[in-house]
Amino acid sequence: MTAVTEPDVLDLWEHSVREHADGPALVTPHRVLTYRDADRLTDAWAAFLAERGAGPGELVGLAFGDPARTVLGMLAALKAGAGFTVLDDRLPPAARTALVARTAAAVWLGDGAHAPEGAHVPHGPAEDADATEPARPVRRAGGSDVAYVLFTSGSTGRPKGTVIERDALRRFAAAVASRLELTTHDRWLQVASLGFDVLIEEVFPAFAAGAAVVCREDTRALDAEELHIALARTRITVVELSTQYWLEYARWLDGNGTATPETLRTVVVGGERMDPVPYRRWQARQPAALAHVYGLTECTVSSTFYTGLLPSDAEEVPLGTALRDVEISIRQDGRPVPDGGTGEIHIGGPLLARGFLDDEEATARRFVPDPYAARPDARVYRTGDLGRIGPDGQLVFLGRVDDQVKILGHRLEPARVERALCEGGGVGQAVVFPDPETGTALWAFTVPADPAAAPLPGEAVRLTGADRDALVAPLEAQLPDWAVPRVLYRVSVLPKNPHGKVDKKRLAAWAAAASGAPAAAPAPATAPVTEAAGTEQEPLGTVLALFREVLDAPALGPDDNFFDHGGQSLLALRLLARLRESRSGAAGLRASALFTAPTPRLLADALAARAVAHP
Repeated sequence: MTAVTEPDVLDLWEHSVREHADGPALVTPHRVLTYRDADRLTDAWAAFLAERGAGPGELVGLAFGDPARTVLGMLAALKAGAGFTVLDDRLPPAARTALVARTAAAVWLGDGAHAPEGAHVPHGPAEDADATEPARPVRRAGGSDVAYVLFTSGSTGRPKGTVIERDALRRFAAAVASRLELTTHDRWLQVASLGFDVLIEEVFPAFAAGAAVVCREDTRALDAEELHIALARTRITVVELSTQYWLEYARWLDGNGTATPETLRTVVVGGERMDPVPYRRWQARQPAALAHVYGLTECTVSSTFYTGLLPSDAEEVPLGTALRDVEISIRQDGRPVPDGGTGEIHIGGPLLARGFLDDEEATARRFVPDPYAARPDARVYRTGDLGRIGPDGQLVFLGRVDDQVKILGHRLEPARVERALCEGGGVGQAVVFPDPETGTALWAFTVPADPAAAPLPGEAVRLTGADRDALVAPLEAQLPDWAVPRVLYRVSVLPKNPHGKVDKKRLAAWAAAASGAPAAAPAPATAPVTEAAGTEQEPLGTVLALFREVLDAPALGPDDNFFDHGGQSLLALRLLARLRESRSGAAGLRASALFTAPTPRLLADALAARAVAHP
């Protein structure tokens, strides 16, 4: 009798190798690797890893600055029966050292300054494996063995290492390939930071469909224009962008009167709440379709997809419907709510992670038993996100559970008020929260849709008279009295803390500075620049203020390096966008400028030189 072999994530890869051997699997700036080439090369890498202790239950650490080598390393680790973890090259040394110790990888592959000591460098994508090298070791891994461990940002303290099993990765790759209707003709551009879970979504669904993963030469951030050029030059059909990155690209397209490249068919967008206004504008003007996704690292990347044409009366862009093998439910206090009710989004099904590496307490807190499931061992993941499922079956995001506030005895979702503020057209962004002193009235901070109407960086201008009435009157017509903000400010940007959330303490500090009241919050980003003098002071002061604002580093000096103080790709894009809004001489400036001018003084000098060359 023939033994039944348990399905494995590598079955998807091997099917593509058999059916599409001469088709492109991995496209690099220097070479195109066919499925046959990549299979042969990663077989050799897998043998190399197995000889050094990699196997089921073990991890292979990957610390390459080259995305293509990272992708090959992921495949090779799985072929050896092991899982993989990817070390983000942006992490500071102490954080890298801590993660290397926690993963206890059997072997590390990598090169460059961020690779751990003793890391090996196998054949690269530009080299051919010798045909006499050992064949791939026999795979002994099962579906419940680890496929990978990726670390969260650590927004609540120590980064959590999420353990995803092989069966979850297999199911996820097949489900996304099916939902996006990927084919052998697709080319998916890899743009996510290495170590971020979107990397998984960029790679494995494409390989499951026999499509090509297109890698850049390094992990440097592409600004909107560079992204557009890369999409067109490499004939990309699918790309995934964070919400803010997509907004930056959409603005660039609109500003240049340009459409997405003709080969681009789908832009996957996720990570933050999506404003319906730019979503509708894109759908009306751009040929490339949008796929709005929602998911968490703990549930194997994306769990829901929305690809529809947004109705004109929709107040939110839906998160969509669940992927195959994903179970979505809305619960309050652990109990399912009636259809259409609001509650915490819970995710169940076989795509859930095993749990968190070396953190049983956090695992038990977030991955809880599901008494309503048919399976006795079923679990659900408590996302901490509020939502509801509409009559059309679409999941809608309504904010965070911990964002709920209580005003005069009433519970309020601030997102409801924030949406209403943005509907008038003059407000681009808004955040609402109770006043820090009494908590009995709402404050609102608004960013004008027109950058020319924004105050200087770090300033909060209190709105009075007609300006205030123009914003408050529409709210009073649709919201109860207690839900209408009584104090409104205009700011140039909503500052973020290191975890990417709106920094309400800094906003309160700006408001206190505007009123002349003392504030215990950090110093405002517009602290005077004593190092500059004469005509140079104003440009340097503006640039320094924006560095401080984007990096959330109020003590940053004129000669401090952007990348030494937590700067990374998305923050670089944000900084360049803010510079373009505040200084006309920054028009056309690209993110790559930060690599040659990474300090406020150098960047201010570069802007001054541009102004002289192009008056």
